[in-house]
Amino acid sequence: MSQLKDFYNDGFGWICRQCEVEMRSNDVPGRVSRLMTEGEAESKTPELSSSAMAKWFDAAHTTLVCPRCGVTEPVDVR
Repeated sequence: MSQLKDFYNDGFGWICRQCEVEMRSNDVPGRVSRLMTEGEAESKTPELSSSAMAKWFDAAHTTLVCPRCGVTEPVDVR
C-alpha cells in the first residue's frame, strides 16, 4: 500500500496526521492516560481513545474519513 498524505497507520488503526498534531499541542502535561483510569467499556457507546482515528467512508473501504475534521483520502489497496 502506498503512503497516504493525510493518514498513517499506527498498527491499531488509521490516524489523521493534522488532528493528531493539534491534539498533541493541546495535551496537558502530567495528565494520566485514559488507559490507566478506565476499565473495560461499560457503556453502550464507548468512545475511542483518539478522536483522530479515521473511519471508512464507504462500504467498499476505498476512502478514509476523519470524524474530527472531516478530511477524506482515497486508499489505493494495490
